[in-house]
Amino acid sequence: MKSSVNMIEGPFFKKILLYTFPIMLTGILQLAFNAADLIIVGQFAEDGTLSIAAVSGTGALTNLIVNLFMGLSVGSGVTVAQALGAGHDKEVHRIIHTAIPAAIISGLFLTVVGVSLSRTFLEWMGTPENVISLSALYMQIYFGGILGPLVYNFGAAILRACGDTKSPLFFLSAAGVINVVLNTLFVAVFHMDVAGVALATVISQIFAAIMVLITLAKRKDACKLEWRKLKIYPKPLLKIIRIGIPSGIQGAMFSISNVILQSSINSFGSAVMSGNGAAANLEGFLYTAINSFHQSALNFTGQNMGARRYDNMKKIVFICLGCAVFIGSLLGTVLYIFGEPLLNIYIPDAPLEISMGLVRIQYVVLPYFTIALMDIMSGVLRGMGASISPMLISVLGVCGIRIGWIFTIFADPRFHTLEMLYIVYPISWLVTAVAEFVAFTIILKNQKRRLAAHMAQSTP
Repeated sequence: MKSSVNMIEGPFFKKILLYTFPIMLTGILQLAFNAADLIIVGQFAEDGTLSIAAVSGTGALTNLIVNLFMGLSVGSGVTVAQALGAGHDKEVHRIIHTAIPAAIISGLFLTVVGVSLSRTFLEWMGTPENVISLSALYMQIYFGGILGPLVYNFGAAILRACGDTKSPLFFLSAAGVINVVLNTLFVAVFHMDVAGVALATVISQIFAAIMVLITLAKRKDACKLEWRKLKIYPKPLLKIIRIGIPSGIQGAMFSISNVILQSSINSFGSAVMSGNGAAANLEGFLYTAINSFHQSALNFTGQNMGARRYDNMKKIVFICLGCAVFIGSLLGTVLYIFGEPLLNIYIPDAPLEISMGLVRIQYVVLPYFTIALMDIMSGVLRGMGASISPMLISVLGVCGIRIGWIFTIFADPRFHTLEMLYIVYPISWLVTAVAEFVAFTIILKNQKRRLAAHMAQSTP
């Protein structure tokens, strides 16, 4: 069976661009609708800057709780891509019918944890008293509907592995429109503040999840979802876990370091939290554009690994790297130049908060091309089925450097500034990227050696 896009036969440049564009547009639209959350709450809430701080201050903590399970969606996508490349239709069927129940079970578990412990986690982060009640309310509602984004991400990962990047784009676009309409209704009309933002997000994400499941059920190939055949198959589950858990641990460790960084940001007060939150939302557009090539690198690499087309690997890597670095450099410069008017959309008439946001843009967003190097290589390694090495590299290179920085250099009163806090981001990205490229070179060389040995043994 072949996927919607032939990821094994070159030339690859045009194919990668055509495959990536819907992923990029999907992410950008999702962020645009998420930005609408902040803009609407900033414009219509009773205290807009406080509400923005409450919503944005939950991001790192929410990601920490969710990322371990979201990693399983990465494992699902990679295992489907490798099975497709190898032409194993039966295995594709079993992986898909294992992944969806795994998503549902994970979502139910996270609902219990998130709803019951949100305020406790926020207290551990040192969230300011004037923000914590709103933040806790937002998180409890969000986790009450966490099943939606989990099922959507699992389903979307499967569709992309099958070569379908357009369906997730359409569904997320429709969900985004629903989100904006409900945001306006709940916040501007019913004055529900952050509760309205959270409720609108939950409803729209459940809609997207339902549409992804319907699309999988309507397929006519091995990627077809059949409700009566949903079952946890042990071998596919182990494969998903083998790739997904290290990915989830990596994401969770990233989030731990970000939680520590967010705690340090919180120590500067709500004005810095608000400016940082608005700047981080703008930064999200840039990351999404870069991460779309990460998704392409992961799936193109996965199918070529399944087909044992190791000769295509470097071509795919350098195309994805070149495109991602170009996008990162271009958009990072644009956001730096137009940072002030863009931040003013989120937090109007708040010069102190805007100035704090500009600090993040200068030190984190402008050198954003460095994350492109790290993100692409991480996707390539996962697509190759190497799950442990990118996890260890990231834990040491990103988390280790950031946490070490916080407790050594940043802890020194002479360097206890926002600028010295933000500069650790590009440093950690660059160091990690170099280590990942070395790992890629070693793993690819070993795979080629194994293939040559296998071919030699098969030759009469």
